[in-house]
Amino acid sequence: MGKLLRGMSRDGSARVLVLDSTDITAEAAACHRSAPTATAALGRLLTGAAMIGSLMGEKEDRLTLTVTGDGPCGKLIAVSDWCGNVKGYIGNPAADPPRKKNGKLDVGAAVGAGPLAVIREHGAAAPQIGTVELASGEIAEDITRYFAESEQIPTLCALGVLVGRDGVPVASGGVLVQLLPFADEAVVSKLEENAASLSDISRLFREGMTPAQVADVAMQGIPYDIFDELPVTYRCDCGRIRMRDGIRRVGEKEILAMLAEEEAEGHPRELEAVCRFCGKKYRFTESELLKR
Repeated sequence: MGKLLRGMSRDGSARVLVLDSTDITAEAAACHRSAPTATAALGRLLTGAAMIGSLMGEKEDRLTLTVTGDGPCGKLIAVSDWCGNVKGYIGNPAADPPRKKNGKLDVGAAVGAGPLAVIREHGAAAPQIGTVELASGEIAEDITRYFAESEQIPTLCALGVLVGRDGVPVASGGVLVQLLPFADEAVVSKLEENAASLSDISRLFREGMTPAQVADVAMQGIPYDIFDELPVTYRCDCGRIRMRDGIRRVGEKEILAMLAEEEAEGHPRELEAVCRFCGKKYRFTESELLKR
């Protein structure tokens, strides 16, 4: 289970969020059976989505980050609820380009160039959608660019995933610091000084630091208060009804054709749907799929 901390400087200049997402990234990697670099890319996006999603105010609110890069990862999606619980998808979980010269996973090469879309859904209201071109494909820089260009909010975002030799994530986490209106210039200067200490965020979590201790690093020299610490998880909300309705949307004619194809190949006259977020499989009979 991940741990999400939320706090604010005492003078109201900045807010800080810190997430230990190690368990979340490990669950995502297990669901998608992803290669190390694909795991790092998806884990970073999930971490960013969880922190941003937790800033939404109502229970029915939902945030989606979609990266459509031209790298081997293909499309990446992370969906968060208002508490920071997330689920994610990666088009090609086997993506694993050569490492950088310094030995680190090359997430930028795996993601490539393309747009980052940020979609906020507020119940029945029309979604709010913002899009920017990826700054680097490293995810953290791309989120920073989105807030600067689309929402005019100066933001520091640090994300990292450390994958062990066995391909299992051993540390994953992130920090999000945002300046609020009329921020004190002294606070701004201190945050800029502290940014260098967050350049290898996964190492801080690997060394056993808690979200509160990482927040102390981000806010060093700045009085701040912790508002709350929330448990967050990798949580897929798929279900039998939702998956059935997804198949129904293709239309009766197409459903009958697919059922006939299954029967012709010697299989039961049923259709299978697989959730792209968690891999869970659902099988449906003809009577379940056709409204008659």
